[in-house]
Amino acid sequence: MKKIPTHIALIPDGNRRWAKKRKLPTLKGHQKGYQNFLDFCKWCRERQVKIVTAFGFSTENWNRSKKEVDYLMDLFEFGIKRHIERYKKGKVDKRKETKIKVIGKKERFSESLQKTIEEIEKLTKDNKKLQVNIALDYGGKWDILQAVKKIIKTNPNKIEEKTFQKNLSTGNIPDPDLVIRVGGEKRLSNFVIWQIAYSELYFSDKFWPDFSEKDLDEALKEYDRRQRRFGQ
Repeated sequence: MKKIPTHIALIPDGNRRWAKKRKLPTLKGHQKGYQNFLDFCKWCRERQVKIVTAFGFSTENWNRSKKEVDYLMDLFEFGIKRHIERYKKGKVDKRKETKIKVIGKKERFSESLQKTIEEIEKLTKDNKKLQVNIALDYGGKWDILQAVKKIIKTNPNKIEEKTFQKNLSTGNIPDPDLVIRVGGEKRLSNFVIWQIAYSELYFSDKFWPDFSEKDLDEALKEYDRRQRRFGQ
């Protein structure tokens, strides 16, 4: 492949349907999806992808059952704490490690989860190999509105594209080159909608827990075949 996307936006859908198909509890699907996400980040690092932005929990997901929401919050915190423990066990070569950033309305999370997020962001802020943005309690419309509010508050005369871009939750990083949506749906579900204006879209019918390294390579091959024109 001649072209590898610098930035991949990921919508990892289908955990619940994967579990239902196998007559397993819904929570088993989320657990399997979490493990697959760790693998996905490893595959991206190996292919020299520099940034992954993944949809973890949308603003609408709060409407799910309390049991499921509580489990997801515990899973997020468990996963982040595992990385924190790894850092505390020994030296880490930051040139080969992943920078982790959480984007979204973190105020609604428990105090414990908020502190855990703050700690992992601080520990990994200088890492160079891959940046992983995890969108939690996130919505694209919210992201646009919060950027507008920040600009109005600080410099209302500077509402222009570059300034606006910097005030989005993704900050100064490049926009996604490729959006991968897994799970059979063909919509963007209010995910980084400003940032993906010119992104290439790739849809997979597989449920997220079944999405493999080979499937990622198929998405990258498809991206490599496309000619990006950016509206020209």
